[in-house]
Formats: sequence, C-alpha cells, structure tokens
Amino acid sequence: MIRTIKPKNARSKRALAKKEAKLVENTKSALFVPGATGNKLLHDAMVDLMALKKPFVKKFSKKNEIRPFEDYSELEFFAEKNDTSLMVFSTHNKKRPNTLIFSRFFNFKVYDMIELSILPNHKLLQDFKKLTFTLGLKPMFVFNGPLFDSHPVYQHLKSLFLDFYRGEETDLQDVAGLQYIIALSAGELDDNSSDKNLPPLHFRVYKLKTFRSGQKLPRVEIDEIGPRFDFKIGRRISPSEEIEKQANERPKQLQAKVKKNVSTDFMGDKVAQIHVGKQDLGKLQTRKMKGLKARYDQDSDFDEENDQDFDDHNDGMDSDIEYDAPQPKKQKV
Repeated sequence: MIRTIKPKNARSKRALAKKEAKLVENTKSALFVPGATGNKLLHDAMVDLMALKKPFVKKFSKKNEIRPFEDYSELEFFAEKNDTSLMVFSTHNKKRPNTLIFSRFFNFKVYDMIELSILPNHKLLQDFKKLTFTLGLKPMFVFNGPLFDSHPVYQHLKSLFLDFYRGEETDLQDVAGLQYIIALSAGELDDNSSDKNLPPLHFRVYKLKTFRSGQKLPRVEIDEIGPRFDFKIGRRISPSEEIEKQANERPKQLQAKVKKNVSTDFMGDKVAQIHVGKQDLGKLQTRKMKGLKARYDQDSDFDEENDQDFDDHNDGMDSDIEYDAPQPKKQKV
C-alpha cells in the first residue's frame, strides 16, 4: 500500500505540490555527494563539473559511507529528500582509483548508473586560468566517433551527458548565448576487446570566439577552457525494458495529434490525399448563352424522325427529276 502524506500547513502543501508530476517537468537538478574515501582531486573535479551545471546543483559537504553498486537505498533517499534526478558520487580505492559514479533516477528510484575513473592526464579548470562559466547558458554538444551510435555503453554515456547538461528547455534561443561546446570523443573499438577494455572517454570543453572576417558571417574559432578529463569506463547498471518504456512515455496532452491521409516524404515535403465527393455536372455554372438554355434543347427521338423524313424526301426528288444526256459540242468548219 502506498503511503500518502497529508500536508499539515501551507508550507508543506507547497513543498508537496512541487514534487508532483507535471506535464512539463522542471529542469533536472544534480546532487554531488562525496564518498568516505574521496580525495582532493575528486573534490576539484566535482567542483568543475558543478560549474557547468549551475544553478541547478546541490552539493554535500559531509562525506558518506555508501557503496552504490551494492546498496543504493541511501542514494534513493538523498534523491527524494533533495528532489533531484541526477547524482554524482565520488569514491577512491586501490582497485578503482579516482572514480565518479553518475546516476539517474526515475520516480526517486535508480534508473541507471555508470562508473567513470579519471585517468592521470587530467587538467582542471584552474589550470587553464580562464574565465568562469556564465550562468544560464546552454552548451552545444559534439560526439566524435561511431561508437556513440552503435555501442550500447557509449549510447548510455551520450544519453547521460545530454540529460545532465541539457539545462532549461525553451523554444527561444539567442545565437549570442551559444558560447560553449562540450565535446565527447571515443576511439575505435578493437575486434578482440571486451566490455572491460573499452576505449576511454575524452571529455573536453571549448568556448566559441568570433572575429571580423570582412564578410557577412564572422570568423569562428574555438578555445579550450577546461576542464579536461579522460575517463575509464567501469561498472554499469542499465534500466530494464519496462522501466525504460515507462520513463520515456509522454503524456497524452503533449502527444502530437495524428492527421489522417497526411504523410511526409523523404525530402521532408508534406503529402496529403484529398477525397472529393461525386460532382453533379448538371449544376455546374457555365457561361450564360442563349443557345444553352433548357427550352432550346431537342429530344433525341425528334431528331431521329426529322432525319428519316429528310432522307425520304431526298429519295422522291431523285426519282422525279430526269436528266438529259449530254450533247456533243458543235465544231467550226
């Protein structure tokens, strides 16, 4: 039986209303939780990832003794308590050093989870000595490599980072606000490689710079501003088909209405079929002429009788007329 909570005052009523399901959900917020074995590198890495996600972030300052892949009940409690659907947990040990665990939640239950370990050739945001990120800007994404369209692990990563840094959904977008690019790259996969020896994931962040080109369109250059991470892919939990179908289901109010007899061809043009009823040509409006009026119409029987009388009259005239034989012309002597 599902436990229902009755609000005791107006404040708790407003808090419960924010957590209720909506047709258009709020922007997903992320919770950063440090583990009991975290170190300074993981702390700085989480701060840099938070800078890209602000202002939709929350961070715990106290370390927590949690083993997510063994028991993630505490993560679900944190997600429901803070009303977050994204979470990053840091952990460090000898077997899996400098590891970040990215989790997503659906209905405050773990939807999927993946483990990414930071390789030694990293570079933090403070090492670039660039300006910080502007709040509210939506980044652009670039995915380099065919694995993001073919391999299930990299498809999971693509969906995760798109969901993580999607930001606020809006139809209005200013071109001047498109300043940052998040580039994810992956090398080619060997034939003999297994899921434990996958190519690393390269995480890069760039900023667009425009210069005068003497033409209508400006010259565009990109400058790396950090952070820079190379992730080694570790353990992974994928959602079941039933939960995935339920999470991707759209409400009926937001579904596009199907139009009958309307389709789109491969060129993107709209093709429709129009059904026209039976047309009565007798009521067709034509040019108003005196000879086309109804009183001037003649019946077919009357026409046949007139044709027969005309033929008989011609036959009688042919029998009464006698034709004289032609006489020879007179010749002069």
